[in-house]
Amino acid sequence: MGKVLLSIRYEIDASKREEYLSVIRELKNTLKNEGLESYTVYEIKGKTNHFEEIYTYNSVQAFEESDDSENERVNILINKISEMTIDNSTKYTTLYELSEN
Repeated sequence: MGKVLLSIRYEIDASKREEYLSVIRELKNTLKNEGLESYTVYEIKGKTNHFEEIYTYNSVQAFEESDDSENERVNILINKISEMTIDNSTKYTTLYELSEN
């Protein structure tokens, strides 16, 4: 099975930018401890306060199991980010790597 990428794109309230950056730093450190292969956050060029989070999983199984993992701190941080986003700006994309067979 190939890798899975989860992309979450959104715009945050400009007045909450510094708080957002602080939450993202903590989330990155917390997710490293969770064993996620890769977690990165990008600001979209030319669009201030528009961000995209990319989660990389080794396999479909790892992706599916990530939903089942209960890390209270991760959930709190994700909820904080949700509270900072502009309504109806969040878009999710899940990508499955093609197998070479």
